[in-house]
Amino acid sequence: MNIKRFVTNPIGENCFLAWDDSLECAVIDCGALGEAQENKIARFIEENQLHPVLALQTHMHFDHIFGLHFLHRTYGLQPMYHISEQAVYDFAPVMSQNFFGIEMESPLVPAKQYLTDGQELQFGHTSLRVLHTPGHTPGGLCFYIPEAKVLFSGDTLFQGSIGRTDFPGGSLQALIDGIQTKILTLPDDVTVYPGHGPSTTIGYERQYNPYF
Repeated sequence: MNIKRFVTNPIGENCFLAWDDSLECAVIDCGALGEAQENKIARFIEENQLHPVLALQTHMHFDHIFGLHFLHRTYGLQPMYHISEQAVYDFAPVMSQNFFGIEMESPLVPAKQYLTDGQELQFGHTSLRVLHTPGHTPGGLCFYIPEAKVLFSGDTLFQGSIGRTDFPGGSLQALIDGIQTKILTLPDDVTVYPGHGPSTTIGYERQYNPYF
């Protein structure tokens, strides 16, 4: 499994590309804002001969979705996310305007598919498992690749911290419950790639994260 991180937009959101030797590629949380960031991702994809086939969203806050129009225009991709995120997605342009004065492209790119807890997705030779971990948002997801021992945690779990829960639809108890039952039960050597900040491991978070 190959993973490339792009740090995007003013909030420093992590957009990830994941691919195997088939060169089919999943794009996770494309927060690319503006031509410079879009071109950087597109150049990397072209130089490495990748074939983007999935646009996966851990959640639909505005900083994680700026690049969805770019993915749709360039690769014909539409986002895949939990149905409980639809209201969050619909409200994202308002949040973007209120927080940063950034006007998002409209209309929003429609969903390709709503994802469910435990669902298995395939790209190339890779199987990816969907984990519903609400709390930061109602439809927050993590994406787990067991064979590669990799978890994309979005804004559910960070190195030494967890996602904020003070936005509409947030729940601290739901977030902690989801992390404890679905994430911290994974093997210690699973590498966690969060929506912001550096990567970590399950073992490190189980031992040192102050929330647990």
